[in-house]
Amino acid sequence: MNQQGIQRVGMAARYSEAAVFNGIVFLAGMVPERGDTDIRGQTADVLQQVEQRLKECGSDKSRILRTEIFLTDIRDIAAMNEVWDAWVVPGAAPPRATVQAALANPAYRIEIVVTAAQA
Repeated sequence: MNQQGIQRVGMAARYSEAAVFNGIVFLAGMVPERGDTDIRGQTADVLQQVEQRLKECGSDKSRILRTEIFLTDIRDIAAMNEVWDAWVVPGAAPPRATVQAALANPAYRIEIVVTAAQA
Protein backbone atom coordinates (compact mmCIF):
# COMPACT_ATOMS: atom_id res chain seq x y z
CA MET A 1 0.00 0.00 0.00
CA ASN A 2 1.29 3.48 -0.76
CA GLN A 3 0.88 6.63 1.31
CA GLN A 4 -2.53 7.39 -0.21
CA GLY A 5 -3.94 4.02 0.89
CA ILE A 6 -4.06 2.58 -2.62
CA GLN A 7 -2.96 -1.03 -3.03
CA ARG A 8 -1.86 -2.00 -6.55
CA VAL A 9 -1.79 -5.64 -7.59
CA GLY A 10 0.02 -7.17 -10.55
CA MET A 11 1.89 -4.01 -11.49
CA ALA A 12 3.48 -3.72 -14.91
CA ALA A 13 5.20 -0.74 -16.52
CA ARG A 14 1.99 0.53 -18.15
CA TYR A 15 -0.80 -0.60 -15.80
CA SER A 16 -1.81 -2.64 -12.76
CA GLU A 17 -4.01 -5.73 -12.93
CA ALA A 18 -6.01 -4.32 -10.01
CA ALA A 19 -6.18 -1.46 -7.54
CA VAL A 20 -7.88 -1.50 -4.15
CA PHE A 21 -9.00 1.67 -2.41
CA ASN A 22 -11.38 2.11 0.52
CA GLY A 23 -12.61 -1.48 0.26
CA ILE A 24 -13.35 -1.27 -3.46
CA VAL A 25 -11.53 -3.48 -6.00
CA PHE A 26 -11.00 -2.09 -9.49
CA LEU A 27 -9.86 -4.67 -12.04
CA ALA A 28 -8.13 -3.78 -15.28
CA GLY A 29 -9.71 -5.03 -18.47
CA MET A 30 -9.24 -8.79 -18.42
CA VAL A 31 -8.65 -10.48 -21.78
CA PRO A 32 -8.32 -14.14 -22.74
CA GLU A 33 -5.00 -15.82 -22.10
CA ARG A 34 -5.53 -17.66 -25.40
CA GLY A 35 -6.97 -16.09 -28.51
CA ASP A 36 -7.55 -19.32 -30.40
CA THR A 37 -10.89 -20.34 -28.85
CA ASP A 38 -14.46 -19.30 -29.60
CA ILE A 39 -16.41 -16.71 -27.60
CA ARG A 40 -17.58 -19.31 -25.07
CA GLY A 41 -14.02 -20.44 -24.38
CA GLN A 42 -12.70 -16.90 -24.21
CA THR A 43 -15.52 -15.81 -21.89
CA ALA A 44 -14.89 -18.75 -19.54
CA ASP A 45 -11.16 -17.96 -19.58
CA VAL A 46 -11.72 -14.29 -18.70
CA LEU A 47 -14.27 -15.04 -15.98
CA GLN A 48 -11.84 -17.51 -14.38
CA GLN A 49 -9.20 -14.75 -14.35
CA VAL A 50 -11.71 -12.30 -12.83
CA GLU A 51 -12.49 -14.78 -10.06
CA GLN A 52 -8.82 -15.36 -9.32
CA ARG A 53 -7.95 -11.66 -9.27
CA LEU A 54 -10.95 -10.85 -7.03
CA LYS A 55 -9.83 -13.58 -4.62
CA GLU A 56 -6.31 -12.13 -4.53
CA CYS A 57 -7.85 -8.75 -3.64
CA GLY A 58 -10.09 -10.07 -0.85
CA SER A 59 -13.34 -10.24 -2.81
CA ASP A 60 -15.39 -12.67 -4.88
CA LYS A 61 -17.91 -12.69 -7.70
CA SER A 62 -20.87 -12.30 -5.32
CA ARG A 63 -19.54 -8.82 -4.42
CA ILE A 64 -19.26 -7.40 -7.95
CA LEU A 65 -20.66 -3.87 -8.09
CA ARG A 66 -20.38 -3.24 -11.82
CA THR A 67 -19.20 -4.99 -14.98
CA GLU A 68 -18.32 -3.66 -18.41
CA ILE A 69 -18.07 -6.17 -21.24
CA PHE A 70 -16.50 -5.37 -24.60
CA LEU A 71 -17.17 -7.71 -27.52
CA THR A 72 -15.48 -7.44 -30.90
CA ASP A 73 -18.73 -8.66 -32.47
CA ILE A 74 -22.01 -7.91 -30.69
CA ARG A 75 -23.50 -10.96 -32.45
CA ASP A 76 -21.50 -13.01 -29.89
CA ILE A 77 -23.67 -11.70 -27.04
CA ALA A 78 -26.02 -14.72 -26.86
CA ALA A 79 -23.14 -17.22 -26.63
CA MET A 80 -21.28 -14.99 -24.16
CA ASN A 81 -24.46 -14.68 -22.07
CA GLU A 82 -24.73 -18.49 -21.84
CA VAL A 83 -21.34 -18.62 -20.12
CA TRP A 84 -22.03 -15.48 -18.06
CA ASP A 85 -25.41 -16.76 -16.85
CA ALA A 86 -23.87 -20.05 -15.68
CA TRP A 87 -21.07 -18.14 -13.87
CA VAL A 88 -22.86 -15.24 -12.18
CA VAL A 89 -24.12 -15.79 -8.62
CA PRO A 90 -27.93 -16.21 -8.65
CA GLY A 91 -29.55 -13.19 -7.05
CA ALA A 92 -26.30 -11.19 -7.24
CA ALA A 93 -26.10 -10.25 -10.91
CA PRO A 94 -24.33 -6.87 -11.02
CA PRO A 95 -25.22 -3.87 -13.15
CA ARG A 96 -23.64 -4.50 -16.53
CA ALA A 97 -22.90 -2.74 -19.79
CA THR A 98 -22.07 -4.69 -22.95
CA VAL A 99 -20.81 -2.96 -26.08
CA GLN A 100 -19.08 -3.75 -29.33
CA ALA A 101 -15.51 -2.43 -29.53
CA ALA A 102 -12.22 -3.00 -31.28
CA LEU A 103 -9.77 -4.66 -28.87
CA ALA A 104 -5.98 -4.31 -28.71
CA ASN A 105 -5.32 -7.81 -30.06
CA PRO A 106 -7.46 -8.94 -33.01
CA ALA A 107 -7.49 -12.50 -31.63
CA TYR A 108 -9.41 -11.33 -28.56
CA ARG A 109 -13.20 -11.52 -28.84
CA ILE A 110 -13.93 -10.23 -25.32
CA GLU A 111 -12.59 -7.96 -22.58
CA ILE A 112 -14.22 -7.58 -19.15
CA VAL A 113 -13.76 -4.79 -16.59
CA VAL A 114 -15.02 -5.38 -13.03
CA THR A 115 -15.46 -3.25 -9.92
CA ALA A 116 -16.23 -5.11 -6.67
CA ALA A 117 -16.44 -4.62 -2.92
CA GLN A 118 -13.98 -6.40 -0.68
CA ALA A 119 -15.40 -9.05 1.63
